[in-house]
Amino acid sequence: MYDLIIIGGGAAGFYAAIHAAEANSELKIAILERGKEVLAKVKVSGGGRCNVTHAEFDPNRLVKNYPRGEKELLGPFYTHCSSDTVSFFENRNIQLKTEDDGRMFPVSNSSQTIIDCFLNEAQRLGIEVLKHSSVSSFTQIKQSNEIIWQVTTIKNVYEAKKLLVTSGSNVKIWKLIENFGHHIEAPVPSLFTFNIKDSRLKGIQGISKNAKVSVLKKEANKVTIKLASKKGSQTVLDSEGPVLITHWGLSGPAILKLSAWGAKILNDRNYNFKIRINWLPEYHEESIIELLKEIKMVETTKTVLRTKAVELPRRLWTSLVKASNIDANMTWSEITKEQLNNLAHQLTKCEFRVEGKSTFKEEFVTSGGVNLKEVNFKTFESKIVPNLYFAGEVLNIDAITGGFNFQNAWTGGYIAAQAIAKT
Repeated sequence: MYDLIIIGGGAAGFYAAIHAAEANSELKIAILERGKEVLAKVKVSGGGRCNVTHAEFDPNRLVKNYPRGEKELLGPFYTHCSSDTVSFFENRNIQLKTEDDGRMFPVSNSSQTIIDCFLNEAQRLGIEVLKHSSVSSFTQIKQSNEIIWQVTTIKNVYEAKKLLVTSGSNVKIWKLIENFGHHIEAPVPSLFTFNIKDSRLKGIQGISKNAKVSVLKKEANKVTIKLASKKGSQTVLDSEGPVLITHWGLSGPAILKLSAWGAKILNDRNYNFKIRINWLPEYHEESIIELLKEIKMVETTKTVLRTKAVELPRRLWTSLVKASNIDANMTWSEITKEQLNNLAHQLTKCEFRVEGKSTFKEEFVTSGGVNLKEVNFKTFESKIVPNLYFAGEVLNIDAITGGFNFQNAWTGGYIAAQAIAKT
């Protein structure tokens, strides 16, 4: 008989097990992992460096990075935030470093450092780690006037007083949870890049530019979306930040934010939609027209192609000039009003058709999971089933890239562990 069985040998599972064991050394704890290796997602995170968390230490600002879970995580982050994560690792002689974008990694630049830390701590604390233990069912049974959990795996049957599910986006486990009356929000991809085939992007991959990107409303329907920036807007989602041109289309923080916040909307559109990019977010179309008119008057004899009028990467400027039907040898004095307006439009209202998506590096993040209204976020215990707890991506919580998804796992694992250890 275990005091606690944890289903899922990932980030949340190990973090919870370690904290529960430290809070109550009498607990007998087992982690059930379906695969041959534990902490697989930790291993590939951040390109193998493990983006442990983010250097945002204010809970009020931290929650703004969660398209689903923002409201629910505010209280938990006041209990266990990114600063607590940093302390956890530093107390185990693992120093973290902060990169320019706020992402935090182990100084070793190796995810194995984090994996070794968890494995060593689990061994030190007597936590059993049972691999190749895919869970086929779990149920509650009565034993000696006490309701306990019976967990069946492909290898064995285990019993426990409490059950913590940290299995991530595991559809099989979600179905088992549904059997207890929980509602599962359907999973859809949450972090992805945009596939675009467009001559304007051909041959200029690798360019990055801060820009404003908007997802446009459907052409045929007037869709009212909560995230619309203003009433009557032509857009349903807006994001500003670096945009990276790739071989397959567009990526970068601004695109990934749109994919996260618009996960359900874009899935409903089958990842076929239009976006508009303002490559110069400090300008609007009318103001850039006035600027181009001034340049036309001053730089009369210079060619438009070679005179980069605004702060843009050279190859991007060249591509947009050509897309405006301006010949390579045409001077500023020769361009027509129509061509000048075309260029202004390409600079500030550049539209692309997105046709499909691609996974962002090794990030396998989805929205979806246990309905958040059915969880007590003071303990991460089910409101429906006593002694059933959740942490990590098994819940309908997801974040933009940058270490935020791991922070959700650490926080949920910690709070569940404290609640379990006390009872």
